[in-house]
Amino acid sequence: MRSLGVFRYSGRALELVWGTSKALTFIMAGLTLIAGLLPGGIAWVGKQLIDAVVAGQISGDSAEALRWLGIEAGLIVAMAASQRGLGVAQSLLRAQLGHRVNVMILHKAQTLDLVHFEDSEFYDKMTRARREASSRPLSLVNRSFGLVQNGISLVTYGALLLQFSGWAVLVLAVAAVPAFVAETKFAGEAFRLFRWRSPETRKQMYLETVLAREDYAKEVKLFGLGGELVRRYRDIFGVLYGEDRDLTLRRGLWGFLLGLLSTVALYGAYAWVAVAAVATRITLGQMTMYLLIFRQGQGAFSAILQAIGGMYEDNLYLSNLYEFLEQEVAPLNGSATQGPDPRDGIRFEDVWFTYPGATEPALRAVTFHLRPGTRLALVGHNGSGKTTLIKVLTRLYTQDRGRILLDGLPLEEWDPAVLRARVGVIFQDFVRYQFTVGENIGMGDVDRVTDQAGIVQAAERGMAAPFIETFPAKYDTQLGRWFKDGRELSIGQWQKVALSRAMMREKADILVLDEPTAAMDAEAEAEIFQRLADLTEDQMAILISHRFSTVRMADHIAVLHQGALVEEGSHESLMEQGGRYAHLFTLQAKGYQ
Repeated sequence: MRSLGVFRYSGRALELVWGTSKALTFIMAGLTLIAGLLPGGIAWVGKQLIDAVVAGQISGDSAEALRWLGIEAGLIVAMAASQRGLGVAQSLLRAQLGHRVNVMILHKAQTLDLVHFEDSEFYDKMTRARREASSRPLSLVNRSFGLVQNGISLVTYGALLLQFSGWAVLVLAVAAVPAFVAETKFAGEAFRLFRWRSPETRKQMYLETVLAREDYAKEVKLFGLGGELVRRYRDIFGVLYGEDRDLTLRRGLWGFLLGLLSTVALYGAYAWVAVAAVATRITLGQMTMYLLIFRQGQGAFSAILQAIGGMYEDNLYLSNLYEFLEQEVAPLNGSATQGPDPRDGIRFEDVWFTYPGATEPALRAVTFHLRPGTRLALVGHNGSGKTTLIKVLTRLYTQDRGRILLDGLPLEEWDPAVLRARVGVIFQDFVRYQFTVGENIGMGDVDRVTDQAGIVQAAERGMAAPFIETFPAKYDTQLGRWFKDGRELSIGQWQKVALSRAMMREKADILVLDEPTAAMDAEAEAEIFQRLADLTEDQMAILISHRFSTVRMADHIAVLHQGALVEEGSHESLMEQGGRYAHLFTLQAKGYQ
């Protein structure tokens, strides 16, 4: 990170700000120019005013002094207006830019593979980008404009100060260097500390979520977890605070000591000017102007060096944003919208998949054929690869080896949007959107999210309509507890809403149900699968369930064990084989005897 140049991202940040609002950027540039020229003009007019006052004391005429006083007042008003205008422009631009950068991050997130979200190191990178990057581009541009403003002021100060002595200009410049060195050094340390502790910061955020969210509250209270979780939260804070305290104390101490050098240089220059005035080598007005120039000039030098140090720091933090935005993602280049053999269905041919960082494959040489109109049940212990198989089928993951074909065409050749539009799915960890009932269901087909008739029909197919009709606001009922008047559903009701969401895709010919009835009673489960049988005459249905009373309704059953397909066939044929399926079925059946 030490190799990052001060201006590495400055140009890109300026492009980002310019693209956000050309008008506000132009206004900021103009006001920066004005604000840079005015301080030198005010100092020079102040000198003229004092000299006019001294001359007026001799002549008894105050007109000249009043004229210069009026000019100075006008310049002061102009300076205040330009600074206020800069503040307003920056405030407006900050809101627009923060929104734009967050949208860029969210858009990038939509292009990522599922594996990225499951990678803790990458998740830390995304967290760092979201935490700092929305404010850093504008900060970098503000510092750049401030650099220009103070540079213009410094040129005018230098031109005026050269009339006194060139050595004075050198003293002014050198006095600001120590503080700059200290700030740059500690800015780099602060950034490295920020990057190193991202996992701890994310742990704190997670603990806050567990302690403050309604979906965790029951277990936290029932198991008495509050004290333990708060203790962990405090422990993490203790570590982070200790690091911050050490850095802050060192930064403050060195800043004070090096700042003393600047103070000594400033008052040395004051003494120099005062001696020259006493010796009448300069006028009282010149003395006042030079003292003002020394003070403001030193401030301008310090501001320039601090701006460079700040730009260095902003560039460090902006590296998080651009590292995230430039994350390489394997493109999904398929463009096909149909296959050569629509009646061939789905084929898995020697499919293997291993999660990143894992040593054992999650899928091993899986091969099977699912024809249209067939209902396939996947059976196996937790971790046997059932859900992984579904994620590979829907291209949330890409297999390491083997082929998956749909309608005789490999999945890689399909247009991703077309492929996913053909799939209606409910995962066992389905999302409970804090939206209205209708929106929760409509999200199953985003192009029809406002199709009220379609939403009602999907709710009827998913068996959610009966309890929805009992709500006063029906499909406009707010769900969840995050927002006002939100209504919480039972787990079984949420599951029916999720199932209805899967039913929104009327054109989908692949229906995937991952434990769709785990929270439903036996009567509701039987009705759901009877409806499923009626609705999938021409569709391919893939069912994952641990309830063998449900599984036996499938046309074909595949048994997975440690990622491998170990048995397949109908319920009757698998029972006759007396293998793993028969063993599992018999164990479960004994529980009902």
